[in-house]
Amino acid sequence: MAERSPGVAVVNEEKSEACVQSSMCQDIERVLISAEEIQDRVRDLGRQIDERYAGEDLLLIAVLKGSIVFIADLMRAISIPHEVDFLATSSYGAFSTSSGVVRILKDLNEPIGGRHALLVEDIIDSGHTLAYLTRLFSARNPASLEIVTLLDKPSRREVDIDLFWTGFSIPNEFVIGYGLDFNQKYRNLPYIGVLKPEVYQADSE
Repeated sequence: MAERSPGVAVVNEEKSEACVQSSMCQDIERVLISAEEIQDRVRDLGRQIDERYAGEDLLLIAVLKGSIVFIADLMRAISIPHEVDFLATSSYGAFSTSSGVVRILKDLNEPIGGRHALLVEDIIDSGHTLAYLTRLFSARNPASLEIVTLLDKPSRREVDIDLFWTGFSIPNEFVIGYGLDFNQKYRNLPYIGVLKPEVYQADSE
């Protein structure tokens, strides 16, 4: 059985040539994690998940909408049989920081009792959403319940979260791209970028 992911790939904070997508790039302060770094890490996570769940009834649970790109790549990096289900929550609204109040907008279609459930998240900061989901799904009696997140902001943590796998540990900055958005935009960028403060500050005024 695989060990918990010791950690965390190093982020690249240098300006990247990846920033070529139309006018959106004028809103990007810098590229934090390149598309190539993301794909290398996702493949590594896929190999670890293969080892951890070999021979088990694995269900990936994608937390929408931010994790859609991550889970699309991750499920293709996993070679063992598995199923996928989707959950939608809300805790941000149109603001740049979490409200701390979690709402379930779409629940799972399938029961998870007796199955090995793996929650797939795009980013964890305060931890309130994941703490709530962990309590919710644990009450449904899965065989196991673990979390894999692409990004983690440990400096923002307000509640304890037991992460099995982390893609990248990042500083407390507003990031977008690779599924992450601001006001539903920027999800299609292939890298993780830092949004210029004036973009989200102007929107909140």
